[in-house]
Amino acid sequence: MSVHYTLNLRVFWPVVTGLCTALVCLYHVLRGSGGARAEPPDGPEGADGGFPLLKVGVLLLLGYILLRCRHAVRQRFLPGSPRLGGHSTLSPRHFGEPSLGILLESYYEHEVRLSPHVLGHSKAHVSRIVGELVRAGRARGSPGPIPGGALALAFRGDFIQVGSAYEQHKIRRPDSFDVLVPLRLPPLVALEPRSLGSEPALSPAFHGSFVCALKAPPGASGGHWLRDCKPFADGFCVEVRGRRHLSATLVLRWFQSHLQRSLATVRYSLEGRCRVSLTPGGAEQPPTLHILPCRTDYGCCRLSMAVRLIPAVHLGDGVFLVAPPPRPSPVGPLSELPGGLRADALWSVNTARQEQKLLGWLQERAPPGACYLKCLQLLKALRDLGARGLDPVAATQWGRILSSYVLKTALLAVLLREGAPEHGWDEEHLVRRLEELVQFLRDCLLRRQTLFHCVLGPGGAAAEVGPLPKVLREAAAVDLLAAFDWPARELAAARLLSTWRRLPQLLRAYGGPRYLARCPSPRSQRTQGFPKDEP
Repeated sequence: MSVHYTLNLRVFWPVVTGLCTALVCLYHVLRGSGGARAEPPDGPEGADGGFPLLKVGVLLLLGYILLRCRHAVRQRFLPGSPRLGGHSTLSPRHFGEPSLGILLESYYEHEVRLSPHVLGHSKAHVSRIVGELVRAGRARGSPGPIPGGALALAFRGDFIQVGSAYEQHKIRRPDSFDVLVPLRLPPLVALEPRSLGSEPALSPAFHGSFVCALKAPPGASGGHWLRDCKPFADGFCVEVRGRRHLSATLVLRWFQSHLQRSLATVRYSLEGRCRVSLTPGGAEQPPTLHILPCRTDYGCCRLSMAVRLIPAVHLGDGVFLVAPPPRPSPVGPLSELPGGLRADALWSVNTARQEQKLLGWLQERAPPGACYLKCLQLLKALRDLGARGLDPVAATQWGRILSSYVLKTALLAVLLREGAPEHGWDEEHLVRRLEELVQFLRDCLLRRQTLFHCVLGPGGAAAEVGPLPKVLREAAAVDLLAAFDWPARELAAARLLSTWRRLPQLLRAYGGPRYLARCPSPRSQRTQGFPKDEP
């Protein structure tokens, strides 16, 4: 991907003027200190020795003032000034309102698009630091409820990079990453995963959840296995319907403790390169590793990065079970699960490897210059603009309904419906394709269509993502929006459409004055946002 850098004249000329002024002052200081030791020569030549440099500094200052005045005159008179009226010899089309495509392109270049250079350096930092931490955790062994021994969880020794930063559709800043840390089970422990999609009494919000019962590996006798496996079951499992099930809460608690001890072993070796700290995620969230590089190849890459370290249990074929995210409030308390189910025994499936294969499959069949990933980035920016002016509770609900995963799944659904990105996905159709995605999301929110999981959906994309474990092939289809009630979905659909209708005004209000000098700036950002009577 090519990189285009633009010169910001508002920064360039003041910096040049300041540097030249500093040079003139430094010259006079050095000349004055030299004159204190030696008698200055007589005559006019010695008195005017520094005059040429002073003239250069004054000329640069005057040039900067003239450029600022010229910019102010253009802003004042060019965009439809009454003084020009009908006597202007320039075409009125040249000074008309910019189209939505121009606004989107400018907003994308200045506010949304990431520099591949900075993103590459950030990913390299994350890969090195997380790699050392995971290797230290593997070598250290388990400090959990089973001190050492064969019946204990452990790090597998590798990590898997997932999320938008590794799928080429991250926006704005490369400062947050997701990493799966696979765990190794003891040799005497085998898992029997089961989908909850067929539970009739369970809320649709939990149809994408799984439970993992312990079972004896092939060749092990039942009585001896139960006795030998008891330490592991007591430390990492809970009782569900008379059987021991692996607990996501207990595994997450052990994982955070093990990470803290592993970080203590590598902190000293990392001091010369970066500062690291670990923030526990609590009972339901994975911990976050904060990295601040101390020295880098370039100063622009010295960013504070947050890496979510997610413990993962491998099911096979690149599919992992992870701790489920917090449920939205309409679902109700998790203690009311029917049929003897327990909330701490629930797991979510992670199919990031399959989704990366699917994106690669689409990229191979897309024509050069296809803009489907750019549409996804702009759709995320549209969601962020729609969150402006919301109170924290409403903004959190808005972000959960239109999460990055939901937006990516909507794009994949539209692309798979067409088979592959054809020539209709080139840059000149960007606005039309973005509007198509907004309409598809609206229909899904209003239950005119169903937004299925791209892998756990009817038909899905099994042929493109490769083989899947049997438990996923037999699992029920998962609706990603089933967890949200009708009022929340209806309100989100209305706000999404309102954001799309007011997108030109929002881009001018929140996009900054850099990208379209002839576009009249709003008098107040509040007047360009959402009226109080709209959602």
